Amino acid sequence: MPPPLMVRFHGGEAGPWRVLRQRVLSGAPLPEARRLAVQEAAAPSPPGPIAWTLAGSTGNLRYTERIEADSLAARQEGLARPQAVHAALIPIRKNEAWWSLAQDERRAVLEAQSRHIAIGMDYLPAVARRLHHSRELGEPFDFLTWFEYAPEHEPAFDEMLGRLRAQREWDFVEREVEIRLVRELG
Repeated sequence: MPPPLMVRFHGGEAGPWRVLRQRVLSGAPLPEARRLAVQEAAAPSPPGPIAWTLAGSTGNLRYTERIEADSLAARQEGLARPQAVHAALIPIRKNEAWWSLAQDERRAVLEAQSRHIAIGMDYLPAVARRLHHSRELGEPFDFLTWFEYAPEHEPAFDEMLGRLRAQREWDFVEREVEIRLVRELG
């Protein structure tokens, strides 16, 4: 597994990703932004006004068992594929009931009851994703999930989100914002 990577998502006036829409599923919205820049490690921040910044870090797999991790690694394609010009940033905060559960109890809700990993596997390799943990950083969200996919895979992506949000795990979500984007280079 690669070392942890600090990532900042800057919503503002600059960046290669144009915001198509922001959809609030629960909780408060983020301030409006026209573009999004994804800043990895110590890269410079984008120029111009920034409406919001969300930070998270990749890291160890917290709820994934070895066989699942190996399966994900074998099937998932990387980010920044030329055809994957659509993206979604979905920040999520779970409630205190979630965090009061022990690690094994959260795992049971996540996979045994909700089949989160199994559902996601159904959409590989069309949808690439990277999870960022934010709770330990004192951020307003616990998780920032970044997805990339080709335009023709958007219906499959929407189906995946619908299936995930219908599971018991989403009973613990108190804030969720979905930001849809399109990459515009040059």
